[in-house]
Amino acid sequence: MDISLSGRSAIITGASKGIGLAMATQFAASGADVALVARGREALDAGVAGIRAKAQAKVVGISADVSDAADVKRAYDEAMRALGKLDIVVNNAGTSNTTPFDKLTDEVMQQDLDLKLFGAIRLTRLAWPQMKERRWGRVINVLNIGAKAPRAGSAPTSISRAAGLALTKVLAGEGAPHNILVNAMLVGLIESDQHVQRAKRTGVALDAYIANHAKNIPLGRMGKPEEFASLACLLVSDNCGFVSGTAINVDGASSPVW
Repeated sequence: MDISLSGRSAIITGASKGIGLAMATQFAASGADVALVARGREALDAGVAGIRAKAQAKVVGISADVSDAADVKRAYDEAMRALGKLDIVVNNAGTSNTTPFDKLTDEVMQQDLDLKLFGAIRLTRLAWPQMKERRWGRVINVLNIGAKAPRAGSAPTSISRAAGLALTKVLAGEGAPHNILVNAMLVGLIESDQHVQRAKRTGVALDAYIANHAKNIPLGRMGKPEEFASLACLLVSDNCGFVSGTAINVDGASSPVW
């Protein structure tokens, strides 16, 4: 099956590393122009350069903090100036922040909501009118499997991600009459920079860290960012024109719910 995104323009948050960068790479390889949004300028520039070396698409990097409303608007405006339009929004920015409930402060909870929920709401709201006008749009909200099956001790992340799941369903219903498809992709254990940093903090070699965590995954390994990106690329293409309002687990069969 040939997946073509030729003529489409996408914006992806949290795009300088891991699954965000993998999605940007595959989108560009499939013909889409792509705006990568992330906080760290150095990693962002490296990611953009890597994609430009492989793809003919227009690729831009925008340094912004999507937990800040003004930065979201600035990132959107920069993407529009560079690409001219936005057909695809991928809300991927986020961290796996967990705190015992009795230590969960209002400040920590609000910071998590600002980054993962309000960042997605604000960026999607900006792109929504042009999608409606052109009667074509795709939104992917990248969540984690805790959105469906939260475990003890997983706040604030699971709370924010569950709200993102509700947002996905609301937008899917409202977007359907305008041919705007909205889906969520729920991350399990996938190799990413977060795991690299955790391995460093615990003083464990990365290979050993990955192997240890893979023991709890039915498929016996962590996922690859490229595997996640392949599904994202399919979902934003015309090949999946009847798929909307779904929440797809990408977790190697780890989640207790579908």
